[in-house]
Amino acid sequence: MENFADKTLTLKNVRLETGFDYDGDEVIHTKTELFTVEIEKGKIKNVLPNQPKVKAIDAKGLLMLPAFRDMHIHLDKTYYGLPWQAHLKKNKSVKDMIAFEQQVIPELLKTSIPRTEKLIGLLQSYGTSYARSHVNIDPTSQLDSLKHLQTALENKNESFGAELVAFPQHGIYYTKSADLLKEAAKMDIDFIGGLDPTSIDGDIEKHMDFVIQLALDNGKGIDIHLHESGESGIKTIEYLINKVNENPVLKGKTYVSHAFSLRFLDKTKTEEIAEKLGAAKVGIASTIPLSGSPMPIPTLYKYGVEVLAGNDCIVDHWNTFGTGSILQKANVAAQIYGYRTEFELSRILKLATGNILPLDDKGKRQWPAAGDQANVVLVDASCSAEAVSRVSPVKSLIHEGNLVF
Repeated sequence: MENFADKTLTLKNVRLETGFDYDGDEVIHTKTELFTVEIEKGKIKNVLPNQPKVKAIDAKGLLMLPAFRDMHIHLDKTYYGLPWQAHLKKNKSVKDMIAFEQQVIPELLKTSIPRTEKLIGLLQSYGTSYARSHVNIDPTSQLDSLKHLQTALENKNESFGAELVAFPQHGIYYTKSADLLKEAAKMDIDFIGGLDPTSIDGDIEKHMDFVIQLALDNGKGIDIHLHESGESGIKTIEYLINKVNENPVLKGKTYVSHAFSLRFLDKTKTEEIAEKLGAAKVGIASTIPLSGSPMPIPTLYKYGVEVLAGNDCIVDHWNTFGTGSILQKANVAAQIYGYRTEFELSRILKLATGNILPLDDKGKRQWPAAGDQANVVLVDASCSAEAVSRVSPVKSLIHEGNLVF
């Protein structure tokens, strides 16, 4: 990796989207042109008419897109870098997984720093330069999972960024994790996590009040794991919405990860919850699950809910399917929701980029602009729609002005 953070980095022959072509009302094609892009001190300095003869890095007509963001992942937990191992049949429930983790974590911690760095390298190869990582805070790993992850991130800090969620993977009260979470909240983390308050800790109010108060006391956001698919899941979401409305400082800083209970509601109830989530500025972080009923992401968008996407598990004891590509998640979403047109495919790219799109809905270029963070990927595609549809290969990543590859 080359460090350009303090000096100008110039790229020529950069393909950027410039607008839409229409047939009547329908977008049928995305227009692009070649540009020269100047980067300085980690930011976009200028987007200029192309100067093919200037001395600069040649982007060779590759499409520049915002760098990808994996907004629900566990960088502290992976078998990546170890021999292949599929999911074990005996681990059916979350409580089964907790018992299994209590066995395997001590051994995994011995090599967690280099494996996390290797996993970050995999994400970067797919164009991801930023992640929201949940990190185990539990009596088995104490604060070691967090400390090891922070070391790995420090080692990668010029090429990768992250925000951290202190995550009580083994419950807050199911195992004695409350005091550890209080310690973690004073460390360099960004969100307080939670886990299935009813099925693990047996009490929505006790669990959620602890999470909410810890976030308020320490100026953190909230991002809870909620796998519960029935009534308790909905009650937990509604309880959280009410608490956020009582504490407006948490608006825009509060998320429900998974939120599988939203998959099993009728249309009226889905719209009602989506409207409440949007009004309270409570976001949903989804892994875009393929099995069973789909997540109601189009309805969440309709009511202005912030939707983030993540790979979650990448080759670990929970799941063996994570590839590391967040662009693939946008592709899966497009297939689930029937997004086939140029316009729809171009819009769903936002799942991969953390809601940044090169063109607005009217086809006006809004990215990149002078002053934007220089987090960009170069992909072998003609436009955003093709990049999503083909899961186009990433050829280069720039993070905060640093050329990663």
